[in-house]
Amino acid sequence: MAFLAARSHPHPALILLGVPYDGTSTFRAGSRHAPDAIRWSSQSIETYSPVLRASLDDVALTDLGNVDVPDGSPEAMAAAVARSLRSVPAGAVPFVLGGEHTVTLGAVEAAAAAGGDLVVLQLDAHTDLRDSYEGLATSHATVMRRVANAIGGDRIVQLGVRAGTAGEFAYASTALRHHSRGLDVPAPVWAWLSGRSVYVTLDIDVLDPADAPGTGNPEPEGVSARDLLVFVRRLSQLRVVGFDLVEVSPPYDPSGRTAILAATILREAMLAITLGQNTGIGPRASGLGTS
Repeated sequence: MAFLAARSHPHPALILLGVPYDGTSTFRAGSRHAPDAIRWSSQSIETYSPVLRASLDDVALTDLGNVDVPDGSPEAMAAAVARSLRSVPAGAVPFVLGGEHTVTLGAVEAAAAAGGDLVVLQLDAHTDLRDSYEGLATSHATVMRRVANAIGGDRIVQLGVRAGTAGEFAYASTALRHHSRGLDVPAPVWAWLSGRSVYVTLDIDVLDPADAPGTGNPEPEGVSARDLLVFVRRLSQLRVVGFDLVEVSPPYDPSGRTAILAATILREAMLAITLGQNTGIGPRASGLGTS
């Protein structure tokens, strides 16, 4: 079954929302096609995770479809995303399918408005910390700077980052809580994350292009699909209040394997986060983070 489509539940624990937007993409546009491509690709993915020993068949999931993205500015798009997410039932965790990375701004704004001690965990090849890019203050290349403006740079943890300007890396090293090239998180940083409401943004280009060629700005020397999935399963240990997966660009992967991998990542993230909330959908997996 296409587990990321045609799902509805009167009291959802998880909400899926697509944002078909790539208005500020500057190299290889096409991520506006990703929400529907990932839903379609989920037909090839089992609902059961043998690592987490849990199934999406047992999760109260509702797919709200795609946001009606307004014509015009990226700010208007972000505002539309925030409005859509503010109507999510209390306690339901939203999962946002981009689209380009700018969609994260609206999702974070909605999460911040919901209250709690919000922090952002970013998995990405790029810093996305420019103050402006090609005349735009809000774009896929500036989105994390805008997030830093909204919640504070010391509330951002970046992992997998291996591309950006010298100025961005200088800003990251002084303004952010933590940033690194790999997925290893120092124990004090993980403990800090564990005590807060965490919004996770996952840019598919955190992966090596060998695993995920269908993206707008592929960057060599990325993490492997296996290592990323191991990390995603560790999200069961955090209090995740929102999650997005962005920058899949189906036109640049005729094989479709990037969208299939994205669907797999979403299944594991949905199950890990639901297990972490102790909703009783199934037994916890032993050895999370090692399989």
